[in-house]
Amino acid sequence: MKTKPTHGQLRIIGGSWRGRKLAFASIPGLRPTPDRVRETLFNWLADVIRGARCLDLFAGSGALGIEAASRGAALCVLVEQDRQAVRVLREQVSRIGAQQVQVVEADAQNWLSTASQTFDIVFLDPPFHAGLLQGCMRLLESGGWLAPEAWIYLEAEHAAQLELPDNWELYRVKRAGQVSYRLVRRNALPGK
Repeated sequence: MKTKPTHGQLRIIGGSWRGRKLAFASIPGLRPTPDRVRETLFNWLADVIRGARCLDLFAGSGALGIEAASRGAALCVLVEQDRQAVRVLREQVSRIGAQQVQVVEADAQNWLSTASQTFDIVFLDPPFHAGLLQGCMRLLESGGWLAPEAWIYLEAEHAAQLELPDNWELYRVKRAGQVSYRLVRRNALPGK
């Protein structure tokens, strides 16, 4: 007997798709950013989200990238390597008519090693305990992915020690249970 894939649901909390429920793939380790955390994050980004070019690495449920698009981001690129998650993301993006959202099936670190485009806001929420955060921060900074004064959202287990690139400045930090989330501002290096 063939079993039907299971899906979770999340709610868009602001913008043009406010209140819409979206499905996401039920995959071990996938943890959509909770409503309360997204509300805080997008309050922090309220003055810069409209018209921004956003990158959601390790997109998973798409909660951050689709929320950004709902709130007026001009472009949201969602990078996810899990084939089932990508399929569900594409279905949801099509269902809501989110033309400014692109779903890319790729390993985030490999994708960051390709030709870059510049983003104003990056959501970086890799699987916990996988050791991916530091490497991705380095690739974002060295690879030309960030606008001169880009904003970077970092989500990690509370005990994680992060070493930010020299020109990244911690702007805000909060904790929700065992998760710490941070908003960082990039300051352009002289001559860049």
